[in-house]
Amino acid sequence: MNEEWKDYPSLASVKALPDYQLLCSFHNGEQRCYDFRPHLALPMFQLLKESAYFRAVQTDPHGLGAVWNDDMDIAASELWLNGVPLEVPFAALAATNH
Repeated sequence: MNEEWKDYPSLASVKALPDYQLLCSFHNGEQRCYDFRPHLALPMFQLLKESAYFRAVQTDPHGLGAVWNDDMDIAASELWLNGVPLEVPFAALAATNH
């Protein structure tokens, strides 16, 4: 495995949300929301402008990213680095009550 990749957790699951957002769950237990809209301007992602295609996103079997088909995918490292971290409900509250 490439040394620069090992600092990023692998993708456990991905779900398409409204407005071309991806809800990404990683194997370290964290979740991030990734805004896919900027990629829709790229020629390789034109098909994903159709929401039915966008919603067909799947997790790569090895956790390396999110995939739609052999030609359309996005790396787990991109989703991790540029996704907005989501807090688990009540986790912060529970941590302060100890």
